[in-house]
Amino acid sequence: MKVSIDRDLCYGSAECAHRAPEVFDFVDGFGVVRPGREHVGDAPEILEATEKCPSQAITLTRAATPPPDGP
Repeated sequence: MKVSIDRDLCYGSAECAHRAPEVFDFVDGFGVVRPGREHVGDAPEILEATEKCPSQAITLTRAATPPPDGP
């Protein structure tokens, strides 16, 4: 799964960073996906962060191809 945050929808509750700090961060008043953490599985904390986002700014999509393992 690929996770993303729509900055136009996010109003900065920081729920994502609170629920899944290994994937999300809070920068300049908005939730962001940590660099290199865009491709995540279906871990319960990611699903919960997506469901509990009060602005519905988080999107999970199935990746067309798996992320590369290395350089």
